[in-house]
Amino acid sequence: MAVVKENVRVAALGDIHHGKNAVSGSLQPLFAQITEDADILVLCGDLTDYGHPDEARALAREITSSVRIPCVAVLGNHDFESGQQAEISKILSDAGVVMLDGDSTEVHGIGFAGVKGFCGGFGRRALGPWGEDIIKHFVREAVDEALKLESALARLRTERLVAVLHYSPIQGTVEGEPREIFPFLGCSRLEEPIGRFPVSVVFHGHAHHGQAEGCTAANVPVYNVSASLMREMFPDRPFRLVDIDTRPAQSRSDAVNRRAGSDRRGVDRIEVTK
Repeated sequence: MAVVKENVRVAALGDIHHGKNAVSGSLQPLFAQITEDADILVLCGDLTDYGHPDEARALAREITSSVRIPCVAVLGNHDFESGQQAEISKILSDAGVVMLDGDSTEVHGIGFAGVKGFCGGFGRRALGPWGEDIIKHFVREAVDEALKLESALARLRTERLVAVLHYSPIQGTVEGEPREIFPFLGCSRLEEPIGRFPVSVVFHGHAHHGQAEGCTAANVPVYNVSASLMREMFPDRPFRLVDIDTRPAQSRSDAVNRRAGSDRRGVDRIEVTK
């Protein structure tokens, strides 16, 4: 019988940008540290630099040589640059990574739903589908990504849900970037499905100079795990660690109360009581 973990530690990281000039083995110390510290690895897009299959193959070698825990991932905009995103996904899938694109998976009793996401802006300043057809197509892409995330979340039956994105669903975690590029860093439409399901935590990347954490309107913790930001915050451990309590809820209330804190090791703790 499989042992059910009462506390699952998730490591999350985005924007690795593994390029053609990367030194072989350069990621092995990082991945070995993650394997030692966490139960699951979440990768939040921009896994390659220019979306070349050779970059993905090099990253796959780093993963297969050093990662010894389950790994789930989404692609980012850089992974689409060469138009070979399907091949990149296949290469990483063959290396054991569970690639999510409107899909969901369950690991250690936690449900993971993932999409790349898209641009569009936030709140009242979000771009609307009005005017030229090309604007409507642009907005439609964001809507479609949000619908894919909603479908992925709806398929999960676990009490603990994690949303994995590349683009941000909230403005709070892109603050610090130039305001002129906010609309290209994420979209509030991605927040809507998160608010309709009992999501425990959201991870995203893309905003290299944004804020490390924020929350949705429903008080769901959102973590920006872009690699450059993680290196700045945690030089000795350049990735986010989050503990998720997977024990069955004891409360009879239907309300969802989220309490997020941090232990002395800098590990964020997410407790969800239904």
